Amino acid sequence: MLAKQLKPEVLAEIRQIEAKKDFSNPRYMGLLEPNFYAQHLCRIVPNPEPVTRAMSKINQSLYVTMQGPSEFGISGKLTTWDRTKDLPKLTIPVLSIGGNYDTMDPAHMAWIATQVKNGNSLICPNGSHMAMYDDQQVYMTGLIKYLKSVEDGSFKPGARL
Repeated sequence: MLAKQLKPEVLAEIRQIEAKKDFSNPRYMGLLEPNFYAQHLCRIVPNPEPVTRAMSKINQSLYVTMQGPSEFGISGKLTTWDRTKDLPKLTIPVLSIGGNYDTMDPAHMAWIATQVKNGNSLICPNGSHMAMYDDQQVYMTGLIKYLKSVEDGSFKPGARL
């Protein structure tokens, strides 16, 4: 879904590198950083220091094992992992957070909140996967509202924060 939003020439070059399975090619990351990550992972460029630090500590081997080497399709061990049937078993309050520019589909993130017994959703209109940084005011306001509602007993299942 997100690959279609890339410039055609950028996507074509990414697909060529992926076809060769040349994921360690520096050009691959050189294309992903400004054209994908800066739009969908964290929209603050350069990234905040904690994001840069966290990204430098990623266990790439584990990430590729679970997700696969491409950002544009899952091919790792998580390919067939599906826990959606277990969502109704969650009875504690749940907050599902997403961003309009997230690598995760924001509609799916909102849907998750409807599948648990006590779900709320928070979709940050200017947020990406790291909305806690790039849509911080909406993220923190929604999170605090959620936490206070759980704490003071005013929590209402189905709320969109």
